[in-house]
Amino acid sequence: MGRLQQTYGLTGEQREILATVRAFVDKEILPVATELEHADAYPQAIVDRMRELGIFGLMIGEEHGGLGESLLTYALVVEELARGWMSVSGIVNTHFIVAWMIAHHGTPEQRAHYLPRMATGEIRGAFSMSEPGCGSDVSAIRTRAVPGGAGAYSITGQKMWLTNGATANLVATLVKTDPAAGHKGMTTFLVDKEPGFGEVAPGLTVPGKIEKMGYKGVDTTELLFEGYRVPAAQILGGEPGRGFYQMMDGVEVGRVNVAARGCGVARRAYELALAYAKERETFGKPIVEHQAVMFRLAEMATKVEAAHQMMVMAARRKDSGERNDLEAGMAKYLASEYCKEVVEDSFRIHGGYAYSKEFEIERLYREAPMLLIGEGTADIQKMIIGRRLLAES
Repeated sequence: MGRLQQTYGLTGEQREILATVRAFVDKEILPVATELEHADAYPQAIVDRMRELGIFGLMIGEEHGGLGESLLTYALVVEELARGWMSVSGIVNTHFIVAWMIAHHGTPEQRAHYLPRMATGEIRGAFSMSEPGCGSDVSAIRTRAVPGGAGAYSITGQKMWLTNGATANLVATLVKTDPAAGHKGMTTFLVDKEPGFGEVAPGLTVPGKIEKMGYKGVDTTELLFEGYRVPAAQILGGEPGRGFYQMMDGVEVGRVNVAARGCGVARRAYELALAYAKERETFGKPIVEHQAVMFRLAEMATKVEAAHQMMVMAARRKDSGERNDLEAGMAKYLASEYCKEVVEDSFRIHGGYAYSKEFEIERLYREAPMLLIGEGTADIQKMIIGRRLLAES
């Protein structure tokens, strides 16, 4: 195991899981990732293999057929997956946010109904807060759910930026049930649908895939509700008005995930830069022996390690049962910013070849910017960090 791949204090089982995932990434993801990414092709064979390995049930409790592992184990697995191809880690991120929310906030009936099939990957989750006009301002969502008789609600509105919006068959969706009540007027519904595009349920449409500069392969979509009827039993936790707090709990898990993805992409960029610098020669010697390149690699390695340790701290804090919004915000902010910097430095070390689609760093250069935005921008993270620091002082 390389120096920059170590995490101390892991159990034997955790190390075995990581070794298995790392071998899977090296053998089955890295050789095909760039080709699939350039084709914007969904990695079905990789997803099927992840189901066989039990990755979709990694954090779901053993009583529901999962492995019952910690958030730390999950984050380290995500780091390995993102090292292979960031889009693959995105396929499991929203799934685990939804599974976490059901496990911690769902009714006993909801947990029994969904979690066993989520553990096998038969049910795959997507997570929906954002809308075209709200972005980071969650309170500005407009999608409404109103009582429609016969113990059901009718949902109307437009949701945006759903990762796995087409391939998922379960969407945890935040809507307003009482617009005058602020955050207490928001409710999370568990929305069942068929996978695919077009009308996936009566009154529910997935228009098509949003074209992106990077983060390809995984589908990112809109979700249109036009009088979609959903039973009141599909309210997460059984009671309206708790959706905002349920979603924020899920987002803390998501931010640790994004931090882990940043660590994985940065580590891969460093590996590529180091390998290239040892092979490429200028002025009669490998460029790694030039001080300018050596210093750049030293800075990159330090950032990779610092981001990794911050991510581990945030995951362990959440696993302890304590509030971790401060640590998750710090980890997400640091890892995404360092990822951008490390990838750019790797790009510089590769020189002109970095601009060629034949080199893997070109793909990473297009993927890294998504991490600056996903699960809250850097400015949002700094607001969270600053407010928590003030509150604690």
